[in-house]
Amino acid sequence: MAWLLRDGEVLAAAELLTGRRQRARGLLGRETLDGAVVLRPCRQVHTVGMRFPIDVAFCNRDGVVLRTDSLRPWRVSALVFRSVFVIEASAGAFERWRLESGDRVELRS
Repeated sequence: MAWLLRDGEVLAAAELLTGRRQRARGLLGRETLDGAVVLRPCRQVHTVGMRFPIDVAFCNRDGVVLRTDSLRPWRVSALVFRSVFVIEASAGAFERWRLESGDRVELRS
């Protein structure tokens, strides 16, 4: 388990998914999500088969948030070519965390 931080402030506990199988499964089969999931590498996500809406942040290699989206189930995000990793959280989390494009995030173990 890791921590997702912005400017030294802990936003949430984060689960890092780096393996092909882990990334492919992602949030499928889960009813809810406490904290965040980080998919690395990742440039596009989908919510096909998911049971709840999510917030998605596409980040570059420096951790700068390039784009945020909210996706309802059965949707596909835009392809973000410069994205290296993606943060997924339950819908509304980014508003609570005040996470937006231009913010710099980091993961710490």
